[in-house]
Amino acid sequence: MKVGIPKEIKNSENRVAITPAGVHELNNAGHEVYIETNAGSGSGFLDADYVAAGAEILATPQAIFEVCELILKVKEPLEQEYDLIKSHHTIFTYFHFASSEKLTKAMLASGAVCLAYETVEKADRSLPLLIPMSEVAGRMSIQEGAKYLEKSMGGRGILLGGVPGVNPANVLILGGGIVGTQAARMAAGLGAIVTIMDVSLNRLRQLSEILPANVTTLYSNSYNVLEQAKQADLIVGALLIPGAKAPVLISRAMLSLMKPGAVVIDVAVDQGGCIETCKPTTHDNPTYVVDGIVHYCVANMPGAVPFTSTTALTNATMPYVLQVANKGWKQACDDNLELAKGLNMAFGKIFYKAVAEAWGM
Repeated sequence: MKVGIPKEIKNSENRVAITPAGVHELNNAGHEVYIETNAGSGSGFLDADYVAAGAEILATPQAIFEVCELILKVKEPLEQEYDLIKSHHTIFTYFHFASSEKLTKAMLASGAVCLAYETVEKADRSLPLLIPMSEVAGRMSIQEGAKYLEKSMGGRGILLGGVPGVNPANVLILGGGIVGTQAARMAAGLGAIVTIMDVSLNRLRQLSEILPANVTTLYSNSYNVLEQAKQADLIVGALLIPGAKAPVLISRAMLSLMKPGAVVIDVAVDQGGCIETCKPTTHDNPTYVVDGIVHYCVANMPGAVPFTSTTALTNATMPYVLQVANKGWKQACDDNLELAKGLNMAFGKIFYKAVAEAWGM
């Protein structure tokens, strides 16, 4: 099969869908791999590295889409890419359809097969292609939160871990999944007072056993969220309903009850966000202020650490990519239920319930 990797064009997106090691695996399996020139440069992988691994370099995204059947990406196609996508293409990437009706309609109109990294799901309900980026985003949320709590960045001017004689910051984490767990570990490691909330008592029990002593678990309901938000210096939104829009837990009205200069980091922004006032931002202009609260809502947080992110992503995606390349998307999905859960669209039809429900289709 001819596999194509275009250069990512989302603002400040430096990741690429495959490393030279991944190219080598595909090449060894008998597939032809085509990389758009400089697609990997932002992650530290040069065209020469890909050529040495067996890839052919093409000059334009148009050439990639014209030549290849299977297209590997990192982020969802943008408007300038819509016309390049045809019904014979299989696109394997993070789509997050529930956050964009325009993207949903464009991919339906294309007739392409859309396999979404974020809905590939194992029998234990884990999301193997979302986990590595969730791990990166969870850790980064605290790194960025600590930075934007600085006064010069618009925050309260509070050190996350405090110093002897001065209280550390209060960190509230909404959601006890991969993002939330990694965020809690990082915040606790820096010495913050951390509260992590979830609606699953079983998950809260697990977190209570594995997280440090300065992390408190708390059941998530509207009363508890409000009370904790009032005390928080940093809030991390880490909710995920696979393929669906994230529920809103922090309303606009709640902002006026929070500490001025507090920071909210909405990691769920690419699924619509769990903070009502969130809107996607970029690494070039990552924050804005609403009612005195600093909002950081970058939709591709792992793009800021592309070498780590690209390597972690390729490690996770390659087993599935090889199945699709070896067998074709349909046989691969028939043979592997995990991959079948990633099928969001084909033939101009929606195959993932949460996406259909998001847009009343």
